[in-house]
Amino acid sequence: MSSSTQDLSPHLDLRNTFGALFIGVSFAAVFFGVSNVQAFVYFQTHRRTGMTLYKLVVIGLWIFNAVHLASIVHCVYYYLVTNYTNVSALTEIVWSFKLQIIFDVLIAYVVHLLYAYRIWIVSKSRSRVLPIIVGILVILASGGVSIALLCALYRCHLFSDLIGIEWATFMALGMFALVDFVIASSLCYLLAMSHSGLPSTDSFLIRFMTYAISTGCLTSIFSIISLITCAVMPRNLIFLGIEFFIATLSINSSLALLNARHYLQAEADPVESGVHIRHSVYPAQVYRESHDDKFLAFKKDIFSHPDDEYLHPTRPVQVPCHDGKLR
Repeated sequence: MSSSTQDLSPHLDLRNTFGALFIGVSFAAVFFGVSNVQAFVYFQTHRRTGMTLYKLVVIGLWIFNAVHLASIVHCVYYYLVTNYTNVSALTEIVWSFKLQIIFDVLIAYVVHLLYAYRIWIVSKSRSRVLPIIVGILVILASGGVSIALLCALYRCHLFSDLIGIEWATFMALGMFALVDFVIASSLCYLLAMSHSGLPSTDSFLIRFMTYAISTGCLTSIFSIISLITCAVMPRNLIFLGIEFFIATLSINSSLALLNARHYLQAEADPVESGVHIRHSVYPAQVYRESHDDKFLAFKKDIFSHPDDEYLHPTRPVQVPCHDGKLR
């Protein structure tokens, strides 16, 4: 947070201050609806596993997201409706503004922990140095910066007080962008190291890498945009309008990774049906079957949840019966 409304006056231009916050709330509401769809898909594809740890985490993220959205809606309502034409009230920081920062930080921290744990799973049977580094970065660096930001923010009562904590704003936005970039690049590195040279295997890995980059890097991109707008335009609230929907965007990226099994398994290689027909044994066939088995094990590591007993297919396998009909 930086100086925003320290020069408030009756001639204040609300378009790039509280108008920007209104636009940010609108985008946050749209992304909240998308996260509802993502959560519904997740619970539908895991309806047979009972109440698991991952389901509790998804429920917790949904609650955090709902409270965050309610806080920013109240914040904008307080400034633009309750205190309409009351310019002096625009200089004060309302309680809901501080509350949404708390849930913003909590959401980012939980999402980063989920990504770090996913990297730990994918790095199975490989060196654990990379996931340990990512875990330390998330737990210590990201957590420490979040605590520093909250402590600095809760000493502020006016928007003009935010001038003295610009360092906390830049540090928090920069750290969140760095962690998002490190997580996405680490996951893509582990996937790239799993190339086998087989078209089916490499095609799936390329699709999954593209999926991970497109979902995981969105929050990093918008965090950088918010950081740039805060540095270039410190006298308005455009960067806060962007921050309003970054939390919901990070939840969507996390749920999209959890639902990658549902989105990508429909395009799975026929080898996943579990039926291997061997008419004759050739070296090339043995080589392919060996890599297919390794590939299935790798996909299980990518998509596995610690609470899942088995993978649920997107469609039941149809087997021809003696009468020629599919069952």
